[in-house]
Amino acid sequence: MVPSISTPIPARDGGPARPKPAETRCVQLGQDGRCGLFGSPLRPAVCGSLQPSPEMCGESAKDAVVALRRLLRATAPA
Repeated sequence: MVPSISTPIPARDGGPARPKPAETRCVQLGQDGRCGLFGSPLRPAVCGSLQPSPEMCGESAKDAVVALRRLLRATAPA
């Protein structure tokens, strides 16, 4: 939910593809927390290139959000 994705993401309802702002839930994220575009050529390259690590994810979803927010702040334009 935390990072922004500048590549347009197709809408589930067939609406226009749009980028995902930071701190918003991805339109392709299911209730089970899984990506609806996983394995699809429509999935943004940045999503496939993100390689989670123990340092990024921590021990829980809460830890992961804290770490991702830290990365978001560190990489934000000045």
